[in-house]
Amino acid sequence: MNARRISTRLYKLASRPRPDIGVPAAASAGTRDLAAAGRPSLVDSGIYLDGRRVSSPMTLQETFQELGRFEGSMAWIGLVRPEASELQSLAAEFDLHELAVEDAVVAHQRSKLERYGDTLFVVLRAARYLDSREEIEFSELHVFVGPNFIITVRHGGSPDLVQVRRRLEHDATLLRLGPEAVLYAILDAVVDDYAPVVSGLENDIDEIETEVFGGDPAVSRRIYELSREVIEFQRSTHPLTRILEALAGGFTKYGIADDLQQYLRDVADHTAQVNERIDGFRFMLRDILTVNATLVAQSQNEEMKHLAESSNAQNEEVKKISAWAAILFAPTLVGTVYGMNFENMPELHWEYGYPLSVASMIAVSTILYRIFRKRSWI
Repeated sequence: MNARRISTRLYKLASRPRPDIGVPAAASAGTRDLAAAGRPSLVDSGIYLDGRRVSSPMTLQETFQELGRFEGSMAWIGLVRPEASELQSLAAEFDLHELAVEDAVVAHQRSKLERYGDTLFVVLRAARYLDSREEIEFSELHVFVGPNFIITVRHGGSPDLVQVRRRLEHDATLLRLGPEAVLYAILDAVVDDYAPVVSGLENDIDEIETEVFGGDPAVSRRIYELSREVIEFQRSTHPLTRILEALAGGFTKYGIADDLQQYLRDVADHTAQVNERIDGFRFMLRDILTVNATLVAQSQNEEMKHLAESSNAQNEEVKKISAWAAILFAPTLVGTVYGMNFENMPELHWEYGYPLSVASMIAVSTILYRIFRKRSWI
């Protein structure tokens, strides 16, 4: 690969602002300590020979020198959010492909497996459940696997690769199998970290079911937010199935140890179980959302029914008041007309004017009363 071409691309990447994707405070502090020691992102570097750690270089340059000094050895380099210049050094030493290096610098990649010559490039989406916030925190892990090296580039707080390294250093038989064994251990740690996330999601769904039937008005928002988390989690776990299938095919093709192939199948089984649970969560949340919508609709219908009943009762009262107002208005109108005392009102001096006006009042009121009574207004 053209070293000048790699250098130019990495220089451009170094000038880009890199988004913060959630390195914990402890990790950030550790990175600052490393920077003070002249190691900005190098968390650990080891040279392994026959399953044993034979050297612990303090810098990348020392790692390259030590790897050449021990014939048949393997280098395991762990980085956290490295600078482009550091990856440029690794790319020149191990002939890493420029596209894979670019992905490792920028991050925000989907889970995938790609082969560039003798080097595998694996992107994994790790996850952990935060009990305090009841949400999932996602991280990215980029792994370069070559014939005599493995490089991990971590963007985030998980998985705990320190524990992975300790586990393998206490199992020389497994570590003796080379970079593929380290890749298996990393995959196993990522998948194992999914189990607490699945348990946390299950607890959240149980709480949501209780809130739905308890009539909590804010539950719809929580269902939506949890559904988004489950979908994001599914995007992290589902591609692992294809990655593990491709690795299994490669292990068989290149004659990797049978024990390691069995271990990889075990990881694939655990991944399948996680995917089945996540698929079940999506169906459950969909059903819960449907039930919640039904309950909300029923509640709204009940409220509308009560409002309609109240409105009908008010209408009945208005009818009664209006009917009696109309009945009382008739005699008032007659009395008001004949109370004007104009000189040219002929009925004022008529002998039967008073009895006739009273009779008119009674007749009109009686007619109105019967009409309203017939229409059930009163």
